[in-house]
Amino acid sequence: MLKDDLLRLGITEVQNVSYNLSFDEFFRLETDPSLTGLERSVMTELGALSVDTGKHTGRSPKDKYFIDEPSSSAHVWWSTPDNGSDNRRLSPEVWAHLKGLAIKQLSGKSVYVMDGFCGTNKETRICVRLVTEVAWMAHFFKNMFIRPTEEELKSFKPDWTILHACKTSCVDFKKFGMNSEAFGAFNIGERMTCIGGTWYGGEIKKGIFTIMNYFLPLKGVGSFHCSANMGDKGDTALFFGLSGTGKTTLSADPKRRLIGDDEHGWDDEGVFNFEGGCYAKCINLSKEKEPDIYHAIKRNALLENIVIDAEGRIDFKSEAKTENTRVSYPIDHIHNIVKPVSKGGHPRRIVFLSCDAYGVLPPVVRLTKEQAMYHFLSGYTAKLAGTELGVTEPQATFSSCFGQAFLSLHPIRYARILADKMAQHGASAYAVNTGWVAGKYGVGYRMDIVQTRAIIDAILSGEIDHGEFERMPMFNVEIPKAVKGVDPKLLNPRNAWADKNEYDMVCRKLAESFVKNFKKFEDDPAAKALVTAGPQLG
Repeated sequence: MLKDDLLRLGITEVQNVSYNLSFDEFFRLETDPSLTGLERSVMTELGALSVDTGKHTGRSPKDKYFIDEPSSSAHVWWSTPDNGSDNRRLSPEVWAHLKGLAIKQLSGKSVYVMDGFCGTNKETRICVRLVTEVAWMAHFFKNMFIRPTEEELKSFKPDWTILHACKTSCVDFKKFGMNSEAFGAFNIGERMTCIGGTWYGGEIKKGIFTIMNYFLPLKGVGSFHCSANMGDKGDTALFFGLSGTGKTTLSADPKRRLIGDDEHGWDDEGVFNFEGGCYAKCINLSKEKEPDIYHAIKRNALLENIVIDAEGRIDFKSEAKTENTRVSYPIDHIHNIVKPVSKGGHPRRIVFLSCDAYGVLPPVVRLTKEQAMYHFLSGYTAKLAGTELGVTEPQATFSSCFGQAFLSLHPIRYARILADKMAQHGASAYAVNTGWVAGKYGVGYRMDIVQTRAIIDAILSGEIDHGEFERMPMFNVEIPKAVKGVDPKLLNPRNAWADKNEYDMVCRKLAESFVKNFKKFEDDPAAKALVTAGPQLG
């Protein structure tokens, strides 16, 4: 039956089909000594296997495309020179060419077919099928998506198919107006993604998140780039933030149960996880500071772009291959998780995480409802080296909804849903800077994770709201004067800078960047009304 399914996709003369293999079967295949190049895996001291992804050690957002077809064209947030969208438009003719490349690459090969769910809610989840010729890519899929039971597999019918052809590329890309030989192309009408020219596993995961970001908001369901966890009393919290801001690390809290580390929906029942696994950054990982993630790196986990010596010892501090070192693992590798289903109630605490490379933003501020919407739409952070192709040093960036690269629809759609949910359920919002303090990047130092965890504890317990606050000029946000476990001189960033005049200059420059960025939203009346909630330069 699977070969018939592949034939219907155009994939012919398949030598062998390996379907939904077990973790043990993947381990046997991935440790085959005959494997070479990027298909090769290496055994590590912790029991996890490690692979390399070549020149693509992060996502390649400029190689992301949507097909301009009748069912979706009116909904997609199409890329323009100044709106920040990564949804580049391709014609059906170019799609046919890219799909043809993927089909040709997968035909005549031994392939792996994996079926899984995206979304723990049966009413809104999608059934996803991956077709690939690389064992570890199929293993990555198994780690990251919700694994169907044997009974569910008997009646599994894919809603969405990924043709994963990392060994091929579009060499004549210039002819088609494309950015490079790599491509991740989405066709809503055909319910299909074609991936080529990149070995970065995260393209599989983030591609399906992009699709959830298309379908769910059209149904009025929130679809967000955030992690979520739950306290002993059932209190749920959301953590928004881009790669490198601490979203995965801070949600893996020994004192709270993890719902999920990256992608969630918010419907009338509460918050639900999209995934069946976690995808954590490993740079500078330590057993002492991040014990849950460290202990999750064991058999069945899959490391990416890690520096390993001949004895399998891991150097978590090394950036020799990339700063964006990663590990994927099934969510049950984290001991303290919400069971049996990764779901929670309506959140009362929402945290926006940024990594401010300029050392301007306070370690924590309390936001009004209007400020929360302003900063959600702004999505400020510093893009860290290695998280995207071509980024070699930190860059200030604004990423709408803390996930602009994954937004299929206009950001206002997601912001309106979040605003409605927050108002309906009385949620409070806070902005936490996990980046630099006492000076900008190269002068100051990054906020210690122990102190950041103390801030998160104070937010989630409500203790932070019981103390005194002072107002930060220009940004007009409230800074707590004291947080248990945090050096008081760091809470107001200006106090920690040696040169106060330089701080004022850098602060104003960042505020101007916020104001300039937000102008792209001012054609929407609801967004324009939020301008007064942002920095005021007067």
